[in-house]
Amino acid sequence: MAKVKTLYRCSSCQHEVAKWVGRCPECAGWGTMDEVAATATAAAVGRRAMLPSTAAAPISSIDSKTTRARSTGVSELDRVLGGGIVPGSVVLLSGEPGVGKSTLLLEVAHRWARQRDERSLYVTAEESAGQVRLRADRTDAVHERVYLAAESDLATIFGHVDQVKPTLLVVDSVQTMLAADADGVMGGVTQVKAVTAALTSMAKSSGIAVLLVGHVTKDGAVAGPRTLEHLVDVVLQFEGDKHSTLRMVRGIKNRFGSTDEVGCFEMRENGIACVDDPSGLFLHHRGVAVPGTAVTVAMDGKRPMLGEVQGLTVDTQVPAPRRAVSGLDYNRVAMVLAVLQSRCGLYVGKQDVYAATVGGMRLAEPAADLAVALAIVSAHQDRALRPGMVILGEVGLAGEVRRVAGLTRRLAEAERLGFTEALVPPGVDRAGRTMTLREVSDLGAAIAAGGLRRRRAKAQVEAVGD
Repeated sequence: MAKVKTLYRCSSCQHEVAKWVGRCPECAGWGTMDEVAATATAAAVGRRAMLPSTAAAPISSIDSKTTRARSTGVSELDRVLGGGIVPGSVVLLSGEPGVGKSTLLLEVAHRWARQRDERSLYVTAEESAGQVRLRADRTDAVHERVYLAAESDLATIFGHVDQVKPTLLVVDSVQTMLAADADGVMGGVTQVKAVTAALTSMAKSSGIAVLLVGHVTKDGAVAGPRTLEHLVDVVLQFEGDKHSTLRMVRGIKNRFGSTDEVGCFEMRENGIACVDDPSGLFLHHRGVAVPGTAVTVAMDGKRPMLGEVQGLTVDTQVPAPRRAVSGLDYNRVAMVLAVLQSRCGLYVGKQDVYAATVGGMRLAEPAADLAVALAIVSAHQDRALRPGMVILGEVGLAGEVRRVAGLTRRLAEAERLGFTEALVPPGVDRAGRTMTLREVSDLGAAIAAGGLRRRRAKAQVEAVGD
């Protein structure tokens, strides 16, 4: 009998080596090399032929109506998915513990069963059936066509699917499921791959849409092998700050649509609710203008959202003044301060500087540079910007104001919310605009256009004196 040749394959990146090593030379993963039987060479495989069970057909003859997206009943989730869930697809939703993944998917299962005469099955291995029922009572997600099973064995789950015959299956979570015919412990690399592969095969053969809950690592990545993200059709990231009620769903991978969309939700006492217009969460509505505040428009994917930037400068006797930043990129704020001092003569070397956003919003894109700069200048001069003004532009090291992506969409959103004036970089298309557009080419011109006192840089003052 011929001896079976073996090799070692990485469970994360599928890299193969002839001898066992503790660390994969390709992805640098530790303990991921598994012993497998060596497959035949490509040349040998190519010489064998087998009659296919289904003949290849022209792509034009394949009916696409059966795989059209179906609405989940949750508008913000449909936005990210590209219109809804495609029958037979597998969606992986990952996020930090306590962010609201189970609450969101229980709401999806409820609305799926309520809006159509079909059944949904919610399977959980992290909670008991009574715990899920308590959450369903609190969020008003109880429906006679929503079925619940507290199971962790994969074979038993398939038995529930055969009995209930749902069109939507929710598995919470994939790391707590156990495939009896696979090696490894629950939540291990081998088990997660086997469970996901089996659920994906079931979804493709039966047409049942599957929603999987996935754990995350300390770095925020999906826990388990990288193969997990390759097996599923859609990967969504559920994000949220524990100090804020705002939650966001972002698309990481989507075989049926774009990954540029973002869905906004708000956690409430009675569950989770869609936020169709999130700009109001990031703006502090007040009757009078206040020094140290500026409004800008951020692009989260394809979605424009207005945000408020606040700045504050305070005199200090400490030799090393403090620079505190919240919701903004610290390095970009430091760069803006350096440009203000070098190009505009704003000296804050003996002052503490604070910069923050409102409502827990994060602004990491360069389009917020000009708003940050004017908010700090406004606070330093104790003079407010004109009300109804929105500020857009990237600030360069030479003090110039550069164009930003999606400027037309940003201005349209600001105009929709009632803003009447905008400071923008040069070269903006004014067609169809009712708001006043003030083009500024450099930071000094932007300060003057915002109604603030414009100062010359120190080098310029010395040159005039000489």
